[in-house]
Parts: sequence; structure tokens; C-alpha cells
Amino acid sequence: MTEKEKMLAGKIYDSSDKELAELRAKAHKLSQQYSSLYEDDERRNAILDELLPDHGEGFFLQGPVYFDYGVFTKFGSGCYANFNLTVLDTCPVTIGDNVFFGPNCTIATPVHPFRWQERNMKKKSDGTVYDDEYGKPITIHSNCWIASNVVITGGVTIGEGCVICAGSVVTRDIPPNSLAAGNPCRVIREITEEDSIKYKAELF
Repeated sequence: MTEKEKMLAGKIYDSSDKELAELRAKAHKLSQQYSSLYEDDERRNAILDELLPDHGEGFFLQGPVYFDYGVFTKFGSGCYANFNLTVLDTCPVTIGDNVFFGPNCTIATPVHPFRWQERNMKKKSDGTVYDDEYGKPITIHSNCWIASNVVITGGVTIGEGCVICAGSVVTRDIPPNSLAAGNPCRVIREITEEDSIKYKAELF
């Protein structure tokens, strides 16, 4: 297996691998270029197509954005992300249709060893620095709202129609149509018809 194949399969891989280093450098440059442009600058669309080639129609990232690779993240149609979306996609990140992100959200697939003896940086015989790490994929199904300052960790699947409340740290799967909050994030209750805004007269 190549180091990229190992990484995407969730195995220990060499992060100093030349192919991976070049992919990261490209994604970091494209993220910076995108973030430096005003939101009505049409050049942003071309940058997004290169940074995130697997995306649906009508999705918008406010910026600034930060992607580790970009090419390993898939966005569906109609998605929106507010300021400061960070995606560390060492494993595949799959985002469905109509998923909304509040400001300062982080999607982090990387996992590091718990023991420092295995986690600390190491040197190869040629002086190249590397570390042992691996990752776990993240899936966010369609029609979810991920509110401000949410962190989603590797290996998590969020079911369709969920609301993840602000400040949550999602470390386990969340079933569909759940209102969930906290650190660690837990299901509060199911979202039902009674949550419709049509029953909130004070809003109209």
C-alpha cells in the first residue's frame, strides 16, 4: 500500500511521504487563496472546484477555511459553512445535502497514539521528521445543522436531520433527527413536528 492508501484506510502511515506533503501544501495554499478573496469574487468558485472537486451544486463556504487535503472531503448540494471552518481530512469526510455549519466548526479525522513514547515526533536516518498517526472517517448525513464552535472527532457518524448545539464535542455517533449537545455530546431528545416554527407565534 502507498502511504496515501494507508492513511485513507485508517492505518498508521508516514505523514512525511512526498505525495501527501505535496497534497497538503496544495490544499493549504488553495485554502489561503480562497480566504483572501472577498465573498463576491468569482475566482472563489474556481478555487473551490480545485480544492474540493467532489461537491454538489449551490454550496457556499464563507471563509476563512482551512483544509488539510480537501480532495478527501465530499460536500453534497446546498451546504453552507460560516466563518472558520476547519477540516482535517486524513480520512474521508462525507457531508450530505443541505448541511449548515455555524462559525468556528472543526471536523478532525486524525488520531494520535495515547502514549507519548509513540506519539512524539521521530527522525528517519536522512533527518526527515515524522510521527505515527492514523485516522477515522467522519460522515454527516443530509439536513443537519452543526451550530457554532462544534468539534466532530474521528470515527463519528451524525444521522440525517440532526441539530448539534453550539460548543458540543461529538465523540460518538448521533442517531437521526436528534437534538444533541454537550462535551461529550449526548442526545437530548428527538426533533419532532412540535418543533415547527409555525407553533411559535412570538416569531411572527
